[in-house]
Order: sequence, then C-alpha cells, then structure tokens
Amino acid sequence: MLVLILAYLGGVLTILSPCILPVLPFVFARADRPFARNGLPMLLGMALTFALVATLAAVGGSWAIQANQYGRVIAMVVLAVLGLTLLSTRLAEWISRPFVALGNTLSQHSDEHDSVWSAAGLGVATGLLWAPCAGPILGLLLTGAALNGASLQTSLLLLTYAAGAATSLALALIIGGRVFSLMKRSLGAGEWVRRALGVLVLAGVAAIALGLDTGLLTRVSLASTGGLEQKLIDAARPAPPPAPVVKQGEPLPVEGELPSLEGATQWFNSPPLSVQSLRGKVVLVDFWTYSCINCIRALPYVHAWADKYKDHGLVVIGVHAPEFAFEKDPQNVGKAIKDLGVDYPVALDNNYAIWKGFNNEYWPAHYFIDPQGRIRHHHFGEGEYAQSEDVIRQLLTEAGQKNLPGGYVQPGAQGAEAAGSGDAMRSPETYVGYARAENFAGGQVAHDDAWNYHAPASLMTNQWALNGRWTVRDESARLDAANGSIVYRFRGRDLHLVLGPLHDDKPARFRVTIDGKAPGNDHGMDTDADGNGTVTSQRLYQLVRQANGTGERTFEITFLDPGVQAYAFTFG
Repeated sequence: MLVLILAYLGGVLTILSPCILPVLPFVFARADRPFARNGLPMLLGMALTFALVATLAAVGGSWAIQANQYGRVIAMVVLAVLGLTLLSTRLAEWISRPFVALGNTLSQHSDEHDSVWSAAGLGVATGLLWAPCAGPILGLLLTGAALNGASLQTSLLLLTYAAGAATSLALALIIGGRVFSLMKRSLGAGEWVRRALGVLVLAGVAAIALGLDTGLLTRVSLASTGGLEQKLIDAARPAPPPAPVVKQGEPLPVEGELPSLEGATQWFNSPPLSVQSLRGKVVLVDFWTYSCINCIRALPYVHAWADKYKDHGLVVIGVHAPEFAFEKDPQNVGKAIKDLGVDYPVALDNNYAIWKGFNNEYWPAHYFIDPQGRIRHHHFGEGEYAQSEDVIRQLLTEAGQKNLPGGYVQPGAQGAEAAGSGDAMRSPETYVGYARAENFAGGQVAHDDAWNYHAPASLMTNQWALNGRWTVRDESARLDAANGSIVYRFRGRDLHLVLGPLHDDKPARFRVTIDGKAPGNDHGMDTDADGNGTVTSQRLYQLVRQANGTGERTFEITFLDPGVQAYAFTFG
C-alpha cells in the first residue's frame, strides 16, 4: 500500500515538472468542452496507454522500445493534424475530408459533435508521446519492473503513477475550462483562444519531435522535483535498521520461519534444497548478486565460514537475486560463481520468489537459521563479521555441536574482494542508466535515442559526464561509436564500474586515466599501469585502486571499440 501511495504521489508531482509541458497543449485543447465527455476519457486513455507502454518498455526489451517509437511517430502526426485544425476552421474542413475515419470531432467544436471515443483516442495519442521525467519515484518503479518482469503488480504501479498525473491534470483542466468559458462569454475571444491552443499543440509536437521532452526538459525537471520525490521515498522506505546486538550468553530471538526455497529457477553446486531437507542443520542464507561490490567484499567471509564449519553442521546457501537484467542469465551467473570460487549451493532467484519470501530489501543480506527452521538473526550490508561468526557458533552449540574450531576467520581477500577503505566521504554508488542516474553534468539526456554528448571542461565532486555518441537506456548506456568516454570526479580508494560488451564475441578495449595521466601504481586489478584493459564479459571491473589514500581525483575511461555497455559505478 505504501508503494502504491508513493507511485500516486509521484504521478501527481509530474505537473510541477517542466517535462510535462509538451503534452499540456493536447490536454487543454478540449478545456472548453464538458469534462465528463472530453477531459475524463482523454486522461483515462492517456493513463492506460502510458501504463501499457511503460510496462512493455521496462520488461519487453528492444522490440518494445522500437514499437513505441513507431507509435510516437503516428501519434505526432495525429496531434499535428489536431493543431492545424485548431488554427483554421477552413483548414480543418479541408484536412478532415481524407481522415473522416479518424473522427470529425478533431476539427469540430460544437457540443453536438463531441465524442467520448475521439477524446479517448486523443488520450491514447498523448499517452504514446508522454515521456515523464525519470525522477527517483518513476526510476524506482521502472527498475522494479525491469527486475521483476511483467506482472499485475508492475502494471498496477505504473497505472497508479499515471493516475496521479491524470488527477493533477484533471484539476488543471477543470480550472482551465472555466477560465476559457469566462473569456468566451466576457471577451468573445473563443476564436483567438482556439488558435492559440493550435499554436501550442504544434509547439508541443515540435518539442517532442526534437527530443526536448526526454532531453533538456528532463534535466530541468530532475533539479526541481527530485529532492521532494526522494524525501517521499525515504519516508516510505527508511534506511536499513542496524543489526540486532548479540550479547554473549543470551539466547537469540526468533524472528520468523525459513520461507520456501521452491521458487528458485535453477541451482548451482547442489541439487535443489528444501526447508525439509535442511531441518537439523544450522543454515546461513546469503542474498547476493555478482556485480554488487558490497556482496563481492562480503563473499570471502561467507566462503570462509562455509569451509570452517561445514563439518560441524553449517549449511551455507547463496541466493543470487539479480539487480541488472544480464545477471538473470544462468551462463553469466555460472561463470561468476566459478570465477569467485563459490563452491557451496547457490539458488538462482530470477523471479525474486525467495527474496519476497524473506521480505528482503538489501544486497548483501545474511539470515541465520537454527535446526528447527527458525530465523534467529539477520545482518544487512558489509561488516560486523565477528558478530556474525559468534551467531553461527552459538546456533551450532545450541544444536549440540562440540569442539568447534576457535578464533575468527581472516580471509585475507585481495583485489575487488578486499575490504573497503572505510572513507565515509567516498563517492556514492552511481547508476549510468537514466532510471536512477544522479549528478550527471553532461547536459541533456536523450532517453533511448542515440545522442552526441560532450563533457564539461571541469566537474565538481561526484559529478560525471559522457563524451561521444551514446544511447542511454533505463539501466545502462551503450557506446555507439569508438573513442567515447565517461568522466567522473570521484573520491575513494577504489573505483569500480559494471561493464559488458554488447555481444559476447566482441570484446571492447579501453584506456583509463587519472587526472589526465596513466594510473601507474593506482591501477586496478582489471587495468595495467598504462591504464589498458578489455571488457570481455558482463561484470564488475576494478579500474582504480589508489596506492596512497583516498583523495579526490578525475577519472576517465575511453573505449577504443564501440558496443560496450556501462551500468553503475561503485567506490571503496
């Protein structure tokens, strides 16, 4: 219910966003007509069409995006015709002749010719064109749709968002209709109002055709409503609570029952496990995904616990719940499991069935289960490894295990698995796709369209930009021409970037610089001292590990080959 309310409020806020401007003329084109027969059907058609298109675009892949582009072209033609008919009654009569099948009501303005269906058709066309700014709330909805796939819940959330937008537009339409009626009665200005609306409709079509609704206006909007939307998200979904304090000698509380594991789409390193088969064992369930740096840094401890206590009744289960679409590919996951040396059972949770069973919200998340199948402790994120090991030992002792090996594990992890720097001022996780992008300083972003980007001469801390020709999608950006780059002004010891080639058989070469120079001793495990490296698979790449401290630097990665896809930055 909280998410539904959040989606609705996010939709209501869109009327404050500049990127709603291109569709306002289409909405107000019928402001002088009865709301029930004109405004309401139009807004309903707009909301339903947007929800359908957004759902398909989020879960359907490139074919849905391409289909929507054709739909946008048709819609622009229809609405351009509407704008021309508003400009001139004589022109309306001439244009309408070959388009009688589309409805004469697009060019007639007497109440007797009003049609609910033509109003709904206008709403459908507007819904095809409407590209609301991807602020935090819409970004959250689109990301959830992409991760969880097509479902009634996905469509309901997007429809609720569109209903919120339709509500605020309806209020504006009702008020606008009264104003127009007053002007017509008192000033006789109806003809001029109609012509002005025609000009605005054509201006709206031009703005959409030029990409302003998904470019410049989107950038302006993110600055105006993003803060308020983020506050709503934070209020509805607060930060993860701290892990319960474990006191020596005191029993651990019961937090719930181990949910079913039957929703896994595939198992690695083991036949499918069930709640029944795990009775009598102490179980550690680790939610992770292979491109998550926090998960990667926690893995050495999970692996060490599995090795240390496997002969004393501990079963470790990794639940791989994907964050990005490429992490749903079993082949990619299997390769990551092998590369990371994970040899305990791993459940592939592509449908988030196990995730939902635990009501989990975090990567990594550790749940500790006793032999009776009861959850006795949990921990979210990195750190507090000694406390987690104390929990394992306490549960094993309760289960009757004796002569447990002493001390705490010391994995001595290297590379990306090494612990973070602990710098509280390090740069935040930064997504490259427009659904969750923040701090982009490279001008307008063209959603799902190829665009030539130019980075500014200098960046402020935590700002980033693109150079070259890129196509930015909801969760990633794809380089369309060689020698494009990404620039980031960051703070931290380590810089990681999730990358992947467009096609597995076409690796992409890159070169990294720090403050305009080769990294030297500050290179990461996936680059050499000259900054050279190659993107060979979809995974997290460690590009920088500063040898001395965590100072602020300017990072640039230039791709010598096209086709690479960039997803997210993380820092350590």
